[in-house]
Amino acid sequence: MKLKEDLNPMLLLLFHLMVWIYTFLTFMPSYILSWVSRPDVGCCGSEEERAKKMKAHSVLGCPEGPYRAVSATKRLATSLHPGVDTLDKMFEDAAMRFPHRDCLGTREVISEEDEQQSNGKVFKKVKILGEYCWLSYAEILTAASQLGSGLALLGQQPKNNVAIFCETRAEWIIAAQACFMYNFPLVTLYSTLGGPAIAHGLNETQVTLVITSRELLETRLKAILIEVPRLQHIIVVDNTPTSWPGYPRGISVHNMAAVQKLGARPENDLRVFPKPALPSDIAVIMYTSGSTGIPKGVMISHSNIIACITGMAERIPNLCEEDTYIGYLPLAHVLELSAELVCFSHGCRIGYSSPQTLADQSTKIKKGSKGDASALQPTLMAAVPEIMDRIYKNVMTKVEEMNCVQRTLFILAYNYKLEQLAKGYSTPLCDKLVFRKIRSLLGGRTRVLLSGGAPLSATTQRFMNVCLCCPVGQGYGLTETCGAGTISELWDYSTGRVGGPLVCCEIKLKDWVEGGYRRTDKPHPRGEILIGGPNVTMGYYKNEVKNQDFFVDENGQRWFCTGDIGEFQEDGCLKIIDRKKDLVKLQAGEYVSLGKVEAVLKNCPLVENICAYANSDETYVIGFVVPNQKQLLALADQYGIRGTWEELCESKAMEELVLKIITEAALAAQLERFEIPLKICLSPDPWTPETGLVTDAFKLKRKELKTHYQDDIERMYGGK
Repeated sequence: MKLKEDLNPMLLLLFHLMVWIYTFLTFMPSYILSWVSRPDVGCCGSEEERAKKMKAHSVLGCPEGPYRAVSATKRLATSLHPGVDTLDKMFEDAAMRFPHRDCLGTREVISEEDEQQSNGKVFKKVKILGEYCWLSYAEILTAASQLGSGLALLGQQPKNNVAIFCETRAEWIIAAQACFMYNFPLVTLYSTLGGPAIAHGLNETQVTLVITSRELLETRLKAILIEVPRLQHIIVVDNTPTSWPGYPRGISVHNMAAVQKLGARPENDLRVFPKPALPSDIAVIMYTSGSTGIPKGVMISHSNIIACITGMAERIPNLCEEDTYIGYLPLAHVLELSAELVCFSHGCRIGYSSPQTLADQSTKIKKGSKGDASALQPTLMAAVPEIMDRIYKNVMTKVEEMNCVQRTLFILAYNYKLEQLAKGYSTPLCDKLVFRKIRSLLGGRTRVLLSGGAPLSATTQRFMNVCLCCPVGQGYGLTETCGAGTISELWDYSTGRVGGPLVCCEIKLKDWVEGGYRRTDKPHPRGEILIGGPNVTMGYYKNEVKNQDFFVDENGQRWFCTGDIGEFQEDGCLKIIDRKKDLVKLQAGEYVSLGKVEAVLKNCPLVENICAYANSDETYVIGFVVPNQKQLLALADQYGIRGTWEELCESKAMEELVLKIITEAALAAQLERFEIPLKICLSPDPWTPETGLVTDAFKLKRKELKTHYQDDIERMYGGK
């Protein structure tokens, strides 16, 4: 989608004249050279040519598939290297090939300070961050081996579960590698989970040992220890404090360094030995976020993850030890864990960050200091749409604040580059003169940006392609498929698609008659997406009812029924068009995709976050909106509405104004009338791990909605 060109005619003429001269001078030589070297190609750019090629074929010739990547039509890939079939072997192989290369990096915190906001809230603000401090592959292997030995000396037995409840950091990976080496299945729990969900995961997996951080131990875990009677040992990854009084009898708290020191003692070498895992052994029991109910544990074998790594790595061109990856998403999420394991398999280095310290403008970075991306300058990055939507809205807000000349040049350059990308050409002059500052938001060296976890809007994807000067690969996968399914090829700049199947799996479609999706649909076959292959996991832990979503075909291959609705296009690319559980049938019979509504409205500058909700007893959609504070205050000032932030969010007049703007944005994005929220409620607080998904203020506002919604809404949010 182009930006609107409401521009000065003289500037427009001057710009187009400069563009014509530049294009003539640069295009003619490249055209002649390409014609001489490849006369069969003619004027087609190589990027355009590659984008048009077939990505996947139906191996049986049927419209519903199964579809496989062109390079894997005869056999699905299962491993990167012969004999490297478990995660401990994979890391040992990497440490042998890259022993002295940087592996894991953590930025030094020099000092911190508290900062009081205008609303009276106090944030802990990182004052000064130093450089990244690195550990090599050999050092990480040694640290993991010592920790595994120490855990065994504490009584941990092979094939007995170990839980990790910790933020994304180097110690998380060291602990994971220790468990892989000693065949301790690793139970992963999101650090944002509430007490009941944490207790459920620990009790269901019967763990006696949990690895956590000091902050999470004191703020979340300590309160529910009495509810986890089997727990005996808590390993704290922080070095301080070294003593832990006040914990229930029978629970010992250890610092990770002390356990590693125990495992490193020479006299213990003969007492414990690693018992290598088999490819079929469980490597990870990954618990879901619990957003739709009680978290489910997904059993992932070593061979599942190795296949996933193989498939993902094939889609990242020129992946090598010179690459740097920035890790900040939850390692308890399959996207982040898989991405980091892919990096290890190729000798890349990983520097750790967090959403609060990622960029120079992040909330825990002191003004004038460098964010982690600026300090690390990563070449590889994974992101979820919410973060990219935020970057898009922040930049476009800055564009609106530019003077006429600056805004004109930006819009012209943006639209020019968009046209050139569609033709398969690069724009080095625009990149250097116009987009360099925006690209520097992520360090300035990013060459691959992988999007996953949710659908990415076409507007945001185009923006990232243009302004960050790097391709965005949209991925599709689930925890149940080890995160692997599809990834779009990086030279494919089309939007709304997630690419063809990875080389480790195949995909087919199944009719969903109730929703009106059939494999015989024209012009493209449509239906529920089924993923099969060695990356399909072993099922849900102790949950036979849910395991009905898995099945084994006549050839012995495992499949998973995703519940997502897709269509295969002519070139073998998959497009996600709906979700069975996401579709709500309104009273008048129309189907509404709540995820689609949310994805569209998150691009509205006034919307920081939104949850769409509908009920089959009603004829309309409602929306719970966390507004952008800067935008809402400006809107209130424009209409002369006064009050505190909380009072503005409670104001009926503000609700009506926001609803009007949201409706205009929805119509501009071509949502149907019945898909647009008819009522909204504003929440003054963001949805963060500290505040919970729904705050007390948000719950008070919900009472204004019709009574019969309440039971459904409480189920949605777990009674918070």
